[in-house]
Amino acid sequence: MSEHQGSIKPYHHPAAGWGALKQVAAQLALQKIPVKGIVTLLSQNQPDGFDCPGCAWPDKEHTSTFEFCENGVKAVAAEATAKRVPPAFFAKHTVTELMEWSDFALEGEGRLTHPMRYNSVTDKYEEVTWDQAFDLIAQHLNALDHPDQAAFYTSGRASNEAAFLYQLFGREFGTNNFPDCSNLCHESTSMALPPTVGIGKGSVTLHDFEHADTLLIFGQNPATNHPRMLGELREAAKRGARIVAINPLKERGLERFADPQSPLDMLSFKGSKISDMFIQPKLGGDLALIKGMIKFVIQWDDEAIKNGAERVVDMEFIQQHTNGFEQIAEDARNESWDAILEESGVSMAQIEQISRIYVAGNRVISTWGMGITQHKHGVATIKTLVNLMLLRGNIGKEGAGLCPVRGHSNVQGNRTVGIYEKMPEKFLSSLEQVFDIKVPKAPGYDAVAAIQAMIDGKVKVFFGLGGNFSIATPDTDRTWDGLRSCTLTAHVTTKLNRSHLVHGTEALILPCLGRTEIDTQETGPQGVTVEDSMSMVHISYGMNKPASMHLLSEPAIVARLAHATLKNSKTPWLEYIKDYSKIRDVIEQTMPEAFKDYNERIKQPGGFRMPVPSSHRIWLTPSGKAEFTVQEIPRNSPIHQAREKFGDKLFVLMTTRSHDQYNTTIYGMDDRYRGVFGQRRVVFMNPEDIKRMGLKAGDWINLVSVWQDGITRRADNFLVVSYDIPQGCLSGYYPETNNLVPLESVADDSHTPTSKSIPVIIEKVAEKQVPRAA
Repeated sequence: MSEHQGSIKPYHHPAAGWGALKQVAAQLALQKIPVKGIVTLLSQNQPDGFDCPGCAWPDKEHTSTFEFCENGVKAVAAEATAKRVPPAFFAKHTVTELMEWSDFALEGEGRLTHPMRYNSVTDKYEEVTWDQAFDLIAQHLNALDHPDQAAFYTSGRASNEAAFLYQLFGREFGTNNFPDCSNLCHESTSMALPPTVGIGKGSVTLHDFEHADTLLIFGQNPATNHPRMLGELREAAKRGARIVAINPLKERGLERFADPQSPLDMLSFKGSKISDMFIQPKLGGDLALIKGMIKFVIQWDDEAIKNGAERVVDMEFIQQHTNGFEQIAEDARNESWDAILEESGVSMAQIEQISRIYVAGNRVISTWGMGITQHKHGVATIKTLVNLMLLRGNIGKEGAGLCPVRGHSNVQGNRTVGIYEKMPEKFLSSLEQVFDIKVPKAPGYDAVAAIQAMIDGKVKVFFGLGGNFSIATPDTDRTWDGLRSCTLTAHVTTKLNRSHLVHGTEALILPCLGRTEIDTQETGPQGVTVEDSMSMVHISYGMNKPASMHLLSEPAIVARLAHATLKNSKTPWLEYIKDYSKIRDVIEQTMPEAFKDYNERIKQPGGFRMPVPSSHRIWLTPSGKAEFTVQEIPRNSPIHQAREKFGDKLFVLMTTRSHDQYNTTIYGMDDRYRGVFGQRRVVFMNPEDIKRMGLKAGDWINLVSVWQDGITRRADNFLVVSYDIPQGCLSGYYPETNNLVPLESVADDSHTPTSKSIPVIIEKVAEKQVPRAA
């Protein structure tokens, strides 16, 4: 707990800097590894070391002296911790008792050491052998009426090797039910980019960041979610690149950043300025803002034509590489400024200013995070951003392009090797040919559909390869009802989390090796590969002794489970455990174009880059060109409908992470950049809204979501914190606010939960009803 326990205290320092160094020392001490932790960190993101188990930001070809950040340290320290959770721990605590613990307390107990099985009579987990665990899962799977009654969830931390075996097992078993964390976060990106530029991946590399003269940062908070990105932004700012941050919350890391490896930054105590301009659209207002930018670009281009001046748009690029320009130009001319200003929440002057910055740039990179994707119109917003970038040829040239910044360390790699409920026919046919099996072709359940299927009794077995499904997902009460209705829930994991307690009739905890640990198999130490946000694939070798002799690697768990379940399988599952290069061989056979010479190329420093045709202006669309698409500004969303009923009493809430958090993992109770210490049940609110609602900072409120299904969704007892956020908008941490996101409230086309645009009303709480314990 922080020295500022239970306090709100504005933070005036730059991101990172001395505060980050202090946290590094504190985390290593908290996990009781002051020396081991330092030695471990020196191998993080290095050529002969391990890939950070945190975010997917790429490394500088694994050649820098220190390639870790504060939150990477937290992730590594939590995994390398000296703390243990042996069977004796479970003998002392019932599941009912553990459900009362906080998420922070659960994971804070340390590493799991033995496979465990739930005993409904004692309400406790008890030690079980691995063979018994695999046999139990196999019994449940083989007893199902149909393979689609099983769902196989994947966390973005699973390696390419584990993920490929996992999807192979599931498909040989007979289902395409592969819900994954990408469904919950960047699925809107994966749906928007293929029809517009031909591939669902970003087009840039770190090399492009070194040459960009303009960067537009939409809907993300690098200082917390991918802090190493700030190093690239700092270098860009120092050489004069224009950086514009577009985010409802003013985030410290996009204002100033102190690089701990820069003596000047550290000694000045001020750090380096990052953004030239900070624009704060209201929640969900990015599409309207970008359309406003496009309207200015087209207006200036029309004026240039009229005056015989140089055109603002890149017509040579447009004519050679795109379709649909005239349609989006006409749409921009006809778009109403009133609608743009109303729906964006941004002034005309600011839209003009960012538009002028954009057209002045010759090499522009646009990046985005979940602030863009987790809205009903998330797909349309990304397609509109593609329109903007195509106008001036800012895709497929040095220093320019699209950069979706994905979260977990191998979420992109998981998708590449088959973790997707709707893999292309080409991939599925290749699996059949390589492994001489029949695989299902009908689409499976994504994450939201899997939850509904559990609620409806259509999914009876839930298997999680990593992650914390019960906490990562929306509509918490209903998600928990779904999981509890399963006949079996099983989770591969390193540490105890909430999902192990929200269990089916039978339940298993299957502890695995972490990324930092030595994975020794029959042929010796094994490495696993991951793909970062910029499509670079490299190998990772652990260097710490395993936390327990009873742990198995993720590939071994999947292979042994497949061997136990698929009695007549011709696939040599147990052979793959002996030597992971054999897994990479069959990945290459399945996807020969993408993984040509897989085992050889990962020996190169920094690994190799997956094919990204859009980087080279090759467009894998039906037309063979990049596609402009006309997208309407939303005017009849659930938010609009709720506002008609509740007027100015309605607020729009976004869920977000605290700085002491990565995805669902809580590393501490502080959010120092936002000035929150020792607590998590807070809601950030505009000071004018606080006054208008008859509140004051420090009051307590309840949040109640508004949805048309008649279900009451609540999140109670939140401290009001005055913050620089647009009027009518609120922000709170997840998972505490996840229950407010209706399961049916998803993005069009992508089915991503709308966790950044939740209509809510607030209730003031009498002070005597508020629990004071942190």
